[in-house]
Amino acid sequence: MELSAVLTPAPEGGYVAVNPETGTTTQGETVEEALNNLREATELYLEEFPLSVSGRSLLTTFQVSAHA
Repeated sequence: MELSAVLTPAPEGGYVAVNPETGTTTQGETVEEALNNLREATELYLEEFPLSVSGRSLLTTFQVSAHA
């Protein structure tokens, strides 16, 4: 099963990793570690709460106006 991962830099260093389809979230010092931790957390989640994915996720960006 192919799922999505969104990684963002963590304020304290490393990365926060989120799987949007399940909501599982974890972190790691490197991208590889964060993805491995997310894979493990998501597999554990799916053991308890099976998921039927009906299509691929779409990742896009949007802009907002910045106010000083």
